[in-house]
Amino acid sequence: MTRGVFTIKDLNFEAGQELTVAGKVNSSCSHFSINIGHDFNSLALHFNPRFKHQKDKKVIVINSTQGGSWGSEQKESNFPFQHDGEFKVVFSFNNDQFYIRLPDGTMVGFPNRFGDDRFDHLHVDGDVKIHSIKIL
Repeated sequence: MTRGVFTIKDLNFEAGQELTVAGKVNSSCSHFSINIGHDFNSLALHFNPRFKHQKDKKVIVINSTQGGSWGSEQKESNFPFQHDGEFKVVFSFNNDQFYIRLPDGTMVGFPNRFGDDRFDHLHVDGDVKIHSIKIL
């Protein structure tokens, strides 16, 4: 597998819906990210599992960026991702909060700092192969 990078610009992901991203992590993956927002400079959710990246090891970093300025990071020590392992992450949100169901079923929350009820931009980056993206 090669480093996967793709963008969907007409996602139409609305509050109350579930966005499911399923895939497989490459054996040499150091980190990958799933980003939800309005565009590259306006990400309401930056979901970044890190196997070993910068100073982080087996941690999930969650953040947002507006106008190129990052907010305060939230770090989750529960790390249910494995090299060469399949994963499924489910995202949902309302005007106040994002809800993220990790592959082991654990729920993680992150504030919806934008307060918006619709996002059209999805960007996935890293050494992963995405099998499916579904909105229900």
